[in-house]
Amino acid sequence: MAYLVFARKYRPQQFDEVIGQSHITRTLANAVTSGRLAHAILFSGPRGTGKTTVARILAKCVNCESGPTETPCDQCRSCREIAMSNAVDVFEIDGASNNRVENVRELRENARYMPAHSPYKIYIIDEVHMLSDAAFNALLKILEEPPAHVLFFFATTEPNKIPITILSRCQRHDFRRVQIDAIIDHMATICREEGIDIDRKALGLIAREADGSIRDALSLLDQIVTCAGGQITEEQITDILGIIDRKIIFDSAEALFGGDMETLLSICDRLYSQGRHLIRFYAELIEHFRNLLVMKMGGAQKALSGVPAHEKQVMAEQVGNISEPWLTQILNTLFEDEWRIRQSISARHAMEMTFFRLFQIRPALSIDQLIEKIDLLRQGAATGQHEGKPPEYTARPAGEEAASEKPVSETETGEAVVFDSKYEPAQPAGQPQAKEEQSSDLTQGTNIAALSTQETWDALKKRIAQKSPALGACLGESTLTEITNDNLKIGVRAAGTNVNLLNSKKNIAALEKICGEFLEKSVRISLDIKETENNHLNQKKEARSLKEEALNHPLVGAAVKTFNGKIVDIKILPTGGRTQ
Repeated sequence: MAYLVFARKYRPQQFDEVIGQSHITRTLANAVTSGRLAHAILFSGPRGTGKTTVARILAKCVNCESGPTETPCDQCRSCREIAMSNAVDVFEIDGASNNRVENVRELRENARYMPAHSPYKIYIIDEVHMLSDAAFNALLKILEEPPAHVLFFFATTEPNKIPITILSRCQRHDFRRVQIDAIIDHMATICREEGIDIDRKALGLIAREADGSIRDALSLLDQIVTCAGGQITEEQITDILGIIDRKIIFDSAEALFGGDMETLLSICDRLYSQGRHLIRFYAELIEHFRNLLVMKMGGAQKALSGVPAHEKQVMAEQVGNISEPWLTQILNTLFEDEWRIRQSISARHAMEMTFFRLFQIRPALSIDQLIEKIDLLRQGAATGQHEGKPPEYTARPAGEEAASEKPVSETETGEAVVFDSKYEPAQPAGQPQAKEEQSSDLTQGTNIAALSTQETWDALKKRIAQKSPALGACLGESTLTEITNDNLKIGVRAAGTNVNLLNSKKNIAALEKICGEFLEKSVRISLDIKETENNHLNQKKEARSLKEEALNHPLVGAAVKTFNGKIVDIKILPTGGRTQ
């Protein structure tokens, strides 16, 4: 017997053997058993996902001698003929080569006659969107009112090219791309039956290349088994298929994160020397950083169905210490330069230029990290030092007011931070502390039990503002609603970023620590946050109201009419405490 490729040898013969299309096979099985099968069914979806296979299984279900049944016997004459593609009563027609109106007229004439030995005469038309307009028009009448013994099963990869008059007469089922882990599992099963030595990571390369198509995956597996022989490695697969090794993608991302330009340029040079498609490498790099960002944002379960499980684990480790804003910066830069690289005469040099730009981008910090660093800098400025080093100052030209002097310090990433608030150096030894700190210490030293709830909360807010200015600002409009034993319940009115900061477990723990030290006991804090409208939105509404008032003012209207002018723009001047 002639050799059968894997895609034909392991073609599903039952609904439960179809991979990744349970939403369709379950519906069709129920339709067959309940006697509610439509006379015209359209299967649409990507290539190699099982459209024609499901049409054949459905034909066996309705024409089986023990049917109609959802599990055909595969032993009777009808089942065997359909499996061998030589059934007398099941016609498989290629829509691309039989697309003329004469072919459809012939189909209509033959459809009038009863089937030879089966309950139904079934027409399976593959790539039905290739029919001409005249052929579609000739198909309309029989498709709407076919003889009782005729069923039509259509398959297409482009349902948008089928006239709406045809679509409205069919029951449509949309096939999905098969998830990568399901493809890997299916190929692993076949390899065990065939005695092929190959691991899951190597199968993952094939499954990724198949792009959700079971047939493409089995065809590639067949090719690799034929070329490689013996044990199959990832290196052999990348050489045979000419694809980019996944390790190279991960190494490139690691080089970007670590600032290792030499490694990244070396990767580009190696791929260029091997004749790899650099634009494809760039596209896979974009996809990888997109997946990293999704992983960082916690959407891995639903949005990363095309990524194998073992890669998800490595990705989670790779972005463990990388901030979301920095990932967004990198992904945005890669996207912006994609069109330029595709159009460039030298894709390699254009891509390297993009990498140069990426290395010059300073890592962006999240809001939480930024506020935390500002707090550290402010605390360092208050004591006249930052991490053991005195603060630096900007140069001040002669004659400039001393009030403009601002402290400058550096973050861990090297950016200079200039404080706009007035800088007050640390008090010399022996000099009394500032009045505010004295009052706070006095409040802490008093009998807390003798204070009212409001007095206790005022003292606590002062201490929180000293220890963590950011949290102190968030608690500006807050009240201590309940204090019982070791529990503090705080009512807060906040909006936007402040809500996110206060809801952070880290910041709640910081509040509990500060309050516990002040009250000299362990406390637990619960927040009752009521979100308020953002002040920025209020300002925009107020500005819009002022503009409308100005437009409707009678003096403005009179001036426009007198000078035959027009209003170009309305600017709202800040009062700054002065009358405008």
